[in-house]
Amino acid sequence: MDDNTIQDSEGNDTLTPADNLRNIDHQEEIETNVPTSRKGPRINYKELHRSGRRANMLHIFKKAQRKLRKKYKVSINDTFRRLVRVVMLQMQTGAEFGQMSMREGIKKYGELAIQAVLAEYSQLDNKGVFVDMNPDELSAEQKSKALDLITLVKYKRNGKFKGRACANRKKQRKYIGDKNVSSPTCALESLILTLIVEAFEHRDVAVADVPGAYLCAEMDDFVLVKVRGESVTILCECNSDYKKYVIKEKNTPVLYLKLAKALYGCLQSALLWYETFTTCLKDLGFTLNPYDPCVGNMMVNGKQCTITWYVDDTKISHEAPNVVSWVIEEIEQRFGKMTVDRGKKHTFVGMDFELLSCGKVKITMKNYIRECIEGFESLDGILSGKATTPGQIDLFEIDEDEEPLSEEKAIMFHHIVAKMLYISKQARIDADLVVSFLCTRVSKSTIQDWNKLKRLMLYLKKTIDMPRILGASRLDTLWTWVDASYGTHHDRKGHTGGVMSLGTGVVNIKSSKQKLNTKSSTETEVVGASDYLPITIWTKRFMEKQGYKIQTNIYFQDNQSAMRIEKNGRQSCGDKSKHIHIRYFFIKDLLVRENITLEHCKTDIMVADYFTKPLQGSSFKQMRDYIMGLDRLPLKERVEGNVNDVVDLSEPSIENQEIKIATYAEIVGSG
Repeated sequence: MDDNTIQDSEGNDTLTPADNLRNIDHQEEIETNVPTSRKGPRINYKELHRSGRRANMLHIFKKAQRKLRKKYKVSINDTFRRLVRVVMLQMQTGAEFGQMSMREGIKKYGELAIQAVLAEYSQLDNKGVFVDMNPDELSAEQKSKALDLITLVKYKRNGKFKGRACANRKKQRKYIGDKNVSSPTCALESLILTLIVEAFEHRDVAVADVPGAYLCAEMDDFVLVKVRGESVTILCECNSDYKKYVIKEKNTPVLYLKLAKALYGCLQSALLWYETFTTCLKDLGFTLNPYDPCVGNMMVNGKQCTITWYVDDTKISHEAPNVVSWVIEEIEQRFGKMTVDRGKKHTFVGMDFELLSCGKVKITMKNYIRECIEGFESLDGILSGKATTPGQIDLFEIDEDEEPLSEEKAIMFHHIVAKMLYISKQARIDADLVVSFLCTRVSKSTIQDWNKLKRLMLYLKKTIDMPRILGASRLDTLWTWVDASYGTHHDRKGHTGGVMSLGTGVVNIKSSKQKLNTKSSTETEVVGASDYLPITIWTKRFMEKQGYKIQTNIYFQDNQSAMRIEKNGRQSCGDKSKHIHIRYFFIKDLLVRENITLEHCKTDIMVADYFTKPLQGSSFKQMRDYIMGLDRLPLKERVEGNVNDVVDLSEPSIENQEIKIATYAEIVGSG
């Protein structure tokens, strides 16, 4: 995380506030103040200081420029200019619902902003976050290490105003040393797997948000915050006891306070909250999954209760609704009243999901997609036309002589691709291949790349209602498909594609450019298999720690030469494959140790092929419906040869009638 980011009151990273620089009209003024070479004109920093953010940004530039000149003997003018414009565009496009400094919020919204800040300060005071300190008893060193208290005002989409107070962590990095302050968060794969289990077992699910989560954790270090200006006046209205310690520094009211709680923005706050929350769960009887420490389980009345959390957002499930209610009540006794959502439809970490009556889960992210489309249309006009696939057959082709994008479009290109990366991993996995490629182009985007993004936006606009459906035929079987395309990219490196399923839709996907050049398609397939195999092993171990032992684990490939190398090792190597021994020994060892069955799959039904190349026509539609869960996966006819030996565990599409879902105990008992 950058030195110049802070955390808001919901635990999310955000840029430090700015009083100005909210309008794109400042662009030329800033550009003229950025030196164009190491011997550029002198900068009047006193004048820039009056311009709010500009002084801060140019201070960053000057500091980074010195370091890079010393280490690399290079200038960073273009990088810095791009950074400034990214910040400006984000502030411009998010002005309506974005956050702003307290001063700007009060100037723009008046009493509404003041009340929002007052409510935030009151919450901090009521929770005992601050301990007043006599400034005369503080040393000069302690005062110099005091973190600035930053107050933001946000106008939310629901029409409400919210004040957010947090510490600027920049100074902490200088003296916190090598102390580990990183906090784990729930992996996307864990979230997807728990959702599948909850839908399969028809559990009752609740999503809850702990208000002011970080403030429930005790600060174990001596940390001071420095409050100044108008913030001092408002804070003293919340607690008049602070008035006696207000001093003036350079004619500005200043108040030094010690943190008794883990205030947002402090480096150690996230870890302190995690430790506090996990201690509470362990006291209730939950056991954490060692393969994801943000997933906990507990047996209640012979049934499993699972809690999954991401910072202060929690998902709780059990077959009995009263057990879920009991867990919520216990957590509320410790951390206060939570915002709780019950029912079949929920929103969790930006992902909208619905538990279907047929034992499956439907995932969508329509609002995020609309924001991407609207951002694109703001610069390129209303999208019209037809796009049946997210990418054309020439997706990986790069024209080195193509004209680069203008600064404005380059910034928007980067912004949309970054947001699409988030969407393509959670809801619209059918766009992942295109997004994976566009991610490699954000630093050197051209008109050709813009047109590829345009096709993706047009495809998503036409299919915005398409959901991702996930389900399980049974909870003791994993199917994995891995494929790789040889010499696909312009530098002749290959591309790996991989998917994993429990029966309906795919749990995990991988679409990535390989890190090395290979000499043959066989070697490319071996590299792809070794890239994806750790994901299969992690999933197997995670599920087993959740209480679902994997009895069958099938790993499909469509290259028989690669499969022989992976099964037999050196004795199946020819002249072109002697040099890849480390990879095939790695695979050979894990196949035996983890009890994974390597089987051949026909190329025309190799599901992972979707993530190695831009398919078109009927092949695209067939594979897309497989991975999105709109059609049954090829689990019966997938294997060449003894078709009758393979049991069809696939399930009908969601439009069909409901089916009877067997419990895990029944499955194991029947086996």
